[in-house]
This record gives sequence, structure tokens and C-alpha cells, in this order.
Amino acid sequence: MAKKSKARKPRAKGLVPKPKVILRFIRRTAEFLEIKDIPNLKKRLRGIYVLYQAYPKPKRGKQRFDVRYIGMATRGGIKGRLQAHKRSKRKTGEWNRFSVFQVWDNITNQEIAELEGFARHIYRRDSASTLNIQRGHRPLRKIKNIKISGWD
Repeated sequence: MAKKSKARKPRAKGLVPKPKVILRFIRRTAEFLEIKDIPNLKKRLRGIYVLYQAYPKPKRGKQRFDVRYIGMATRGGIKGRLQAHKRSKRKTGEWNRFSVFQVWDNITNQEIAELEGFARHIYRRDSASTLNIQRGHRPLRKIKNIKISGWD
């Protein structure tokens, strides 16, 4: 007995299938890249980036990456921010890898700032996060003193 094939709906000519959206804010990521990969980034990428200090891989186990800095880029782009960090005397030698988290086009600069602030807030007391001057995120500090027993 022959298998029945499922009939497909014919697609209108010229229509491109809509990409499947997995995350609301993040469109693409590239993680643990080397400094030499900065020139390969496209201009005007908007989103969050992380600077890491990578340590040699041990004989057993996984390679260790300590977060050194979390930043954001809106108008100028992540590539320009990373190039500036690369030239910075304060940050030179403090990082050797980076990750990029590109946001969707419909994400506002204010939402990018909130994402960055949230991430910095989480790492504010981490000993590895030595380059972040901004410790925490002011809007989070304003709402954090609510007793959890009163949450809806």
C-alpha cells in the first residue's frame, strides 16, 4: 500500500516565509569570539555585548570565561564599541573574548538599556566583573524593596 502524501497549500508567488521568532528581544548571538573577529562584525549592530577573560582550557573540564564587562550599543553599533574597548588603556589586557547579542529591529534603545542594566545588576557583586563602573541598575533598585509576600 502506497503512503499518502500530505497536500501542501500553494504559496502565493513572491511571498517569503516569515522567519520563526524564538526569542522576543534577541535576534542572533555569537559567543566567545576572539578579538581578531571584531572586523568581521557588521556596522550598526544594536544590542548587548559581553567582554570576557578566557583562561587556557584545562586537561579535563570546560574552558573558563570570566565576565569582565557588559555593555550595550544602540546607534553607533557593537563593532565600534568593541574597537573602542580594544584601544582603551583601562581595558587593555583585561579581556580577550567577547559575545554579541543582536536585538530585533523593533526593540527600542530604552529596552536595550533595560536589558543591559538588568545584566549588570546581576553581575554587580561578581569579583570577575572588574570593568563595570555602574554597579546595578537604578530602576531595579527602586522596585526591589517590595516584600515578596505581597506579590500578586
